[in-house]
Amino acid sequence: MGAVGGSIFHFSKGTYNSPNGARLAGGMQALRMNAPRIGGAFAVWGGLFSVFNCTAVFVRQKEDPWNSVIAGAATHGSLYLCRGLGAAARSAVFGGSLLALIEGVGIVLNHVVDESARAQPPVDDPNLAAAAIAAGGGGFQASNDFQ
Repeated sequence: MGAVGGSIFHFSKGTYNSPNGARLAGGMQALRMNAPRIGGAFAVWGGLFSVFNCTAVFVRQKEDPWNSVIAGAATHGSLYLCRGLGAAARSAVFGGSLLALIEGVGIVLNHVVDESARAQPPVDDPNLAAAAIAAGGGGFQASNDFQ
């Protein structure tokens, strides 16, 4: 995902910044120079996020959205440790906030989809009712047990 997104971005940036007549070559050169770096950075981020997410699941012994928030904060913070503790703390807060926002949107969308699926009344299809009656089902059977 990072390699594809980086490829598109750097190819378009390279074509835009190249002189007339060499736009395609400039775009390809920018793509070859920059896309592997973006793809590699995305792979490092994804690997660290997975490690921290699995660690949070193991430590907390539950699978919930807070694990992703914790993993996002830990991933962003650890990637910025080389710039100092202050930068790592700010990045951890940003990463945790970003993942909390993503998880919150996911929870809201799931809730809305569940509510809309539950709110639909059952469809009365006369063909289904006739088929159920012909098969011997289709509701309560008359019983003479209480006479």
